[in-house]
Amino acid sequence: MDTVDGAGPGERDQSGSTRCGVEPVQTPGACADSATPEAPAQGLGRRLLGQVWRLARGLAIGFALLSTLTVGTLRWVDPPASAFMLRHSLILWRLGSKPPYYHHHWVPLDALPDAVPLAVIAAEDQRFPVHHGFDAVEIRRALRDFRQDKGLRGASTVTQQTAKNLFLWSERSWVRKVLEAWFSALMEILWPKTRILEVYLNIAQLGPNTYGVGAASERYFGRPATELTLHEAALLAGVLPAPGAYRLDRPSARLRQRAEWIADQTTRIGGRRLLGRL
Repeated sequence: MDTVDGAGPGERDQSGSTRCGVEPVQTPGACADSATPEAPAQGLGRRLLGQVWRLARGLAIGFALLSTLTVGTLRWVDPPASAFMLRHSLILWRLGSKPPYYHHHWVPLDALPDAVPLAVIAAEDQRFPVHHGFDAVEIRRALRDFRQDKGLRGASTVTQQTAKNLFLWSERSWVRKVLEAWFSALMEILWPKTRILEVYLNIAQLGPNTYGVGAASERYFGRPATELTLHEAALLAGVLPAPGAYRLDRPSARLRQRAEWIADQTTRIGGRRLLGRL
């Protein structure tokens, strides 16, 4: 009679048992389990990836819901401060400065002279009434200049600048740009154009420790923002690209020249008729 001593792993002996190595094994599938010891590790890896994916999806959904609720609420509730103001305060606090860390007070849009919103639109975003948060024309021009080695210039709209100032930070990064686009889209969907402009006018930095046209008007012109002239509004709008470089208390020749250009543009873009389109 033939012996089964020479039967290889996985072969059956005369009793019908499967031989895994040397000893007969009665349990079905035992050879497959012993032949692939890495299978449990692979299963654990898949479970971990599934858990990470579910966690990431939950966080993304939670962020989307919370940010939508926040932006929706701020359509009617005036924000007491912006992310830029809070960060500014934190820096000064760490340096040992005493409050107040910045100057700011809210002025409703309908209390401002038309010259103020007109000057800001003329200076910063002349297609503000017609775009949906992103100016495709300026984006194409910025990309063209970049390809021609003219440097990368900004193409942000008033909506994008409002989103950045209100919710984010100043340092450039792809993370910030993605979040800026998200918040800009939410504001364009949930807010009217007049609300976007009102918030921007009240949170934009216009000088050292100075945010919003209300505080800037009183600090630099000695009058409330409700009494600003076109020339003063143009000076305020003129510092917006670089509030750290221009000085409203001592306007440079360059700033005065820019203010004259802005004042002229307010009529060229349509004047009060443009505000009626918002």
